Amino acid sequence: MMGTGESRDHIGSPAVTGAAAMMAGDRASAGAGLQVMDLGPGTATVTMTVRQDMANGHGITHGGYVFLLADTAFACACNGDGQVTVAGGADITFLAATRPGDTLIARAQLRAQRGRSGVYDVTVSRCTDGAGEVVAEFRGRSRTLPVTALPAIDAEPAPDSASPAGDRPTSGARP
Repeated sequence: MMGTGESRDHIGSPAVTGAAAMMAGDRASAGAGLQVMDLGPGTATVTMTVRQDMANGHGITHGGYVFLLADTAFACACNGDGQVTVAGGADITFLAATRPGDTLIARAQLRAQRGRSGVYDVTVSRCTDGAGEVVAEFRGRSRTLPVTALPAIDAEPAPDSASPAGDRPTSGARP
């Protein structure tokens, strides 16, 4: 358990860099069953098989899962070279519905980079039927961070200089 005196390396520390290290700690992507198939300079390919618990009330894949898949491919492409890079913004256009049982593949590609900013496109396709139908297009904007700017993920919160919560007056109360 963190916070009991032990320390853990975090993304951006000298021991943890790049997309593989980022994915090793990515519980959200792991929980959704995402698999990184390929990494290259400014590129990544990630797959996901849509499960029943990923369907919305219409019986189709919840858009958040399609976004998660595309965003993970984007993150892998951004961090493939060992830099620590985060999203500055992203948007997605859904073109076709998918359903439980479909296997989706997201292919990310760097389109432009200037300084610490980048633009990446991700195409999400259904590969269940072999046709490769495009189901969504995602565009992400990235920002590379200086390594020293990142806090440890499991760091203890800063001590509060105020009195403990139990001693604070509640809203409307007078001391």
